[in-house]
Amino acid sequence: MPRATTRYIVDERGRKKGIVLDLKEYRRLLKRLEEMEDTLDLDEAVRSAHSFADYETVRKEFKQEGRL
Repeated sequence: MPRATTRYIVDERGRKKGIVLDLKEYRRLLKRLEEMEDTLDLDEAVRSAHSFADYETVRKEFKQEGRL
């Protein structure tokens, strides 16, 4: 993973208050975060699920309800 050059925003005393990222790096980090959130959501769904429905059954029900 390439490392970006770190640039900080500092206050009048020189304390770091923020960071500047180039847009490409920012978008890469957002994508990575979204992937991690999706993984956590899937893990939670699997842990809390009591049973799973077959794909064809779910598809048929969605069609009947007009959702497909």
